Amino acid sequence: MLPNLLAIAEACAASREAADYARLAACYDLATEALSKIGRHSASRITADRSTTYSRLSGSPLAAAASARAFSIVLRHEGRADTAQRVTLHAASQVEATGLTTPAQAAAFAQMLCTVSYAAAEAGDRDRALEMIGEAERAAALLPEPAAGPQSFTVTPASVTLYKVGVLRSLGDAGAAVHAGRNLRAAQFRTAERRGRLHTDMARAYWQWGKPEQTAHALLAAHRAAPSEVRDRPSIRAIVTDLTQRHPRTSGIRELAAAGVRPPRT
Repeated sequence: MLPNLLAIAEACAASREAADYARLAACYDLATEALSKIGRHSASRITADRSTTYSRLSGSPLAAAASARAFSIVLRHEGRADTAQRVTLHAASQVEATGLTTPAQAAAFAQMLCTVSYAAAEAGDRDRALEMIGEAERAAALLPEPAAGPQSFTVTPASVTLYKVGVLRSLGDAGAAVHAGRNLRAAQFRTAERRGRLHTDMARAYWQWGKPEQTAHALLAAHRAAPSEVRDRPSIRAIVTDLTQRHPRTSGIRELAAAGVRPPRT
């Protein structure tokens, strides 16, 4: 459905209105995230570049922040975590310059702190990663409850904690990551994608920690919440392959196979 969405958004942006450019950038952000998840990294680079172009045309620092977040995903997959950290830090400073006078601006700033933290962790910058996720936790605690309906950034204390799980795992602290996410529940997340991500992030942490059974059950929970988060992501299918080969008798392995999760193509 992405090609149709992008075509419609492109047609709407022919008006050259700032809001239409911002919506078009958001559609390209969505495409970037989807393509990155399924391993189409060359295509995601193209959509990220287009998002950056249209967010600049919109003049919106929030649209620019969303584009920077999507671009950072591409950069990390390219092994350029240091650049991702600089891009997201610059976007965070632009959002902060708005004065954070609206809930949308404050939520965008908290989200960018999370993104900077993750990029820093991927770059091996432990001090900045922990500093930024701590600031994100404090910022999220001050945010009002997210309103219903579509928003550029939906940030809650639970969503920041989920980022913390990823940050700690990326820093190599698998046990600390599992401990950080121990009280997270799927009901705290509004979308199937985030609920699935909760379980895949916990599965990654368990796997890094050497806990195959917990890994398998977290992946099964992810498959129940959002099947494509397990079935269509090469990085997650690779964990399933390793589990199957190294721990074939572990509880949950047969259920994963029955769910149709296949090894990534090489």
